[in-house]
Amino acid sequence: MSGVGDPGDGPDGPDGASRGPRQEGHIQEVSRRVSGFADMTRGRRLALTCVALLAGAGALAGASALTWYAADVPAAGRLPVRVAARGGDVLAGLDAVALLAVAGVAAAVGLAGVSRRVLGGVLVAVAGWLTVALVGTVTSPPTGTDLAALPGAPAGAGAPTDVTATAAPLLAAAGIALVVAAGLVLLLRESNLARLGARYGGTTRRAEPDPDRAAWDALDAGRDPTDP
Repeated sequence: MSGVGDPGDGPDGPDGASRGPRQEGHIQEVSRRVSGFADMTRGRRLALTCVALLAGAGALAGASALTWYAADVPAAGRLPVRVAARGGDVLAGLDAVALLAVAGVAAAVGLAGVSRRVLGGVLVAVAGWLTVALVGTVTSPPTGTDLAALPGAPAGAGAPTDVTATAAPLLAAAGIALVVAAGLVLLLRESNLARLGARYGGTTRRAEPDPDRAAWDALDAGRDPTDP
């Protein structure tokens, strides 16, 4: 008669018990993969933040070197001389903020927690100041007299009447936007970024093996778990 099932077929029998460690192992494996994916996501966020800082620094440095305003300055006894005002001439903070953004990359990677949030706040504040200065420069551009006073203008030249503006300030605005975006991520989303100190700092500990798990693995492999 088979009124009562084989104990080995029930959830409490050897087969059911052997499935417990296996199932637990699968759960742990899934957990490790999810944790690894989360670490990769945090690492990518940090990498994108650093890329934004580098791109912002490059845009600001490029805007500093480009011509923003130009004019033909009349010269006595000869043709007018073309005089150009670069971004660094009319907005001195461009190069300084570009250097700060480059330094911010190393700081964002090396710092964590409150220190990295402070870094983000500094970047946002400095970029905000540069935004105000940029708006002031664009809304009140240099006059012909200002351009005639630049080092490239001929001595004793008169003031030009027409001053030409370029689109270079847009590149500066793009650089500022990138620095602000990176700073806001560091300030408001610092906990979602990778922390290299947590990975490399301190002493690495190796996880101790689970004796129960090792015993069931040995039984699954057909070995005696009591063998040394």
